[in-house]
Order: sequence, then structure tokens, then C-alpha cells
Amino acid sequence: MFPRIKTTSLEAVLINTAGGITGGDDMRITAGVGAGAALTLTTQTAERAYHAQPGEVGQLQTKLNVAAGSHVNWLPQETILFQSCALSRHLDVELAPDATALLVEPLVFGRLAMGETVTQGRFHDRIVLRRNGTELYRDAMRFDGDMQAQLDRPHVAAGARALVSVIYVAPDARGQLAPLRAMLPPQAGASVIGDDLLLLRILAADAYELRRSLIPILNRLTQNCPPQNRLTQGTLPRCWMI
Repeated sequence: MFPRIKTTSLEAVLINTAGGITGGDDMRITAGVGAGAALTLTTQTAERAYHAQPGEVGQLQTKLNVAAGSHVNWLPQETILFQSCALSRHLDVELAPDATALLVEPLVFGRLAMGETVTQGRFHDRIVLRRNGTELYRDAMRFDGDMQAQLDRPHVAAGARALVSVIYVAPDARGQLAPLRAMLPPQAGASVIGDDLLLLRILAADAYELRRSLIPILNRLTQNCPPQNRLTQGTLPRCWMI
């Protein structure tokens, strides 16, 4: 869907008509941003990784190509992992030398308010960011077996059940570091690689607490995009607010 927004950028809402991903599913998303353009991609609601049969792994692959002088906001809502899920997820982003980007990947391990736990499952995740063919950033995450026990380890997540990775690529990345660190909760960190690549990760008890920390940060970063690429009044897509 393409909501009407009061900017020159395009907003697209991805819809999974199956309602989630289970073993054997293979979903691929490819998007390109033309020279000098701006695109915001989000999802209608949280993605869900459901129970999979033994030996079956769901696949979710996203490829974004961002041309010269353009900007992309990759702002999917949370991916919720359910008991006995099996999901392999890849995000590959190719930037032109002067392109900019804001990339977000929220993740929830069961819905705490519903009493859900994930004591058995598989989740493999990879994020790769390139500029003009040269790799700038690679991050990988792997959970197999009892995810809850792994998350409870003090040097993994110390009991957190939700996390998010944020990647911001723009000339003002270094200038954003101090203000964003002041906004972070205790279980979070931010750093800058080079002059224009800002990385941030937040851990939270559940999805609600994660959003409480994340939304003000995303509002700040979308407001600091070039004027022609900003979201309306610096706010997130409407589906994030429901």
C-alpha cells in the first residue's frame, strides 16, 4: 500500500497476507530508490515467525539498492518469534557513495504480556551494508535451541525479551552520537564507525518497553534527514502508532 503523505518522498507499507512465516516459506523483498529520491518502507503490523516442522526453515530476504543522492528509511515493525519457530532472515543494503539510510530491525522473543516463552526455536539473522560495492558493516545473530536460556545469560541479554538494531548512515552521524546516548536506557549502547555510520542496539524487557525507547530515537533521526526526505513532521508511519 502507498499511503498519501505530505512530502515529496514515497511511503510503502508491506503486507504479508499469510499473516506470518512458518517453515518452508520463502519471502523475498527487493526495492530500489532512484537518484535523488526518498523511500520509507514499513510493515502493516508485526511480522510473526510461527511453529515450524522439523527440518523446515522459513526464509525472509530483503535487498535494498539506494542510488546517488537518495535516502531510504527501512522501518519494519517488530518480528515476533514464537515457540518452535525456524527463521533465516537476511537484510542486504547497497548504497551509492552519497546515499543515506536509516535501517531498523526490532525483534521480540515471545509476547511477555501473553505469558509466551521461546524455549525451543531457531533464528539466524544477517545484516550487510555496502557502499559502492565495499562492505561497511556486517552483523550476524544466531539462536538455536532454548532461546530463553540464552537470553538469560548476563553477557547475552541479561533476561531481556526484546531488542533492536539501528543503523544510521548520514553525514551528521557523529553529531548524533551524544544526543542519542543521552536518550538511551541502561541496557543499550551506541557507537560511530568512521564519520557517517552510527550503530545502536537496545535491549528491553518486552515490546512495549522497546518501543518506549525506540520511537523517540527514530523520530529524531527521521527529522534529521535532508528536508526533502523527512517523514511528515518527523513522525513515524501511522501504522507504527496503532
